[in-house]
Amino acid sequence: MAEYLLEEGYKDPAAVITGSTLEEHLRILCIKKGIDIEIMSKGKLGPKKVDMLNTNLTKQGVYSKLDLKSVTAWLDLRDKAAHGKYSEYNEIQVKQLIIGVRDFIVRNPA
Repeated sequence: MAEYLLEEGYKDPAAVITGSTLEEHLRILCIKKGIDIEIMSKGKLGPKKVDMLNTNLTKQGVYSKLDLKSVTAWLDLRDKAAHGKYSEYNEIQVKQLIIGVRDFIVRNPA
C-alpha cells in the first residue's frame, strides 16, 4: 500500500503507513522475545514508547546497534510525516524508508 501511495505522489501517507507498520512489528517482536511492551507511569500501566522498545530489543540482542540506528531514523521520518513536517523529508527518503523497513522485517521476523 505504501509503495502504491508513493507512486501516486502521496509521500506523506506512505511514510506514515510504513512507520506504523514498523512500530507494530517492534511490538510483536518484543512480545515474541518476552520484552514488556507496557510500563508503569504515575501509577498507571501504559504502552512503552517505541524508542524504548527499539532500545530493549537491541539490548536483548534481537538485532544489532546498526539496526537500532536505522530504526531510530525511520521512526523520526514517520514522526515528521505524522506531525505535518512534510518539507523535512522527500520522496527519495520515503522510498528508502519503505525498502529499509521491508528488509528489516524480513531479517527480523516476528
